[in-house]
Amino acid sequence: MRAESGGNAIYVGIRGCALALNRDSGEILWKTPLAGCDFVSLMLDGDAVLAGTKGEVFCLDAHSGEVRWRNRLPGLGWGLISIATANGNTSTALPLAKRKDQDAAAATIASTV
Repeated sequence: MRAESGGNAIYVGIRGCALALNRDSGEILWKTPLAGCDFVSLMLDGDAVLAGTKGEVFCLDAHSGEVRWRNRLPGLGWGLISIATANGNTSTALPLAKRKDQDAAAATIASTV
């Protein structure tokens, strides 16, 4: 499996794993086993995929699937996990470089007003 730009990926959570698929071909780009074989909640946040399963939250690199960090949420059980971030708007689905370009353009416009 090969890593690819997050802009051409579809992210899937299933049976305790997070996967990235090529949007055009459906090819598996990466697959990361998480915890157990439970339902997996996913959220794309910039260049990170946040995944929740079996009472744990994981932060994965959107391009490689590498686990950046893991929190076992001790004492909270194994219930279904919902995930949200302050960046949870439509701009988070854009590739990181494009978001930075848009932020820079907005800052330039704001400074001239």
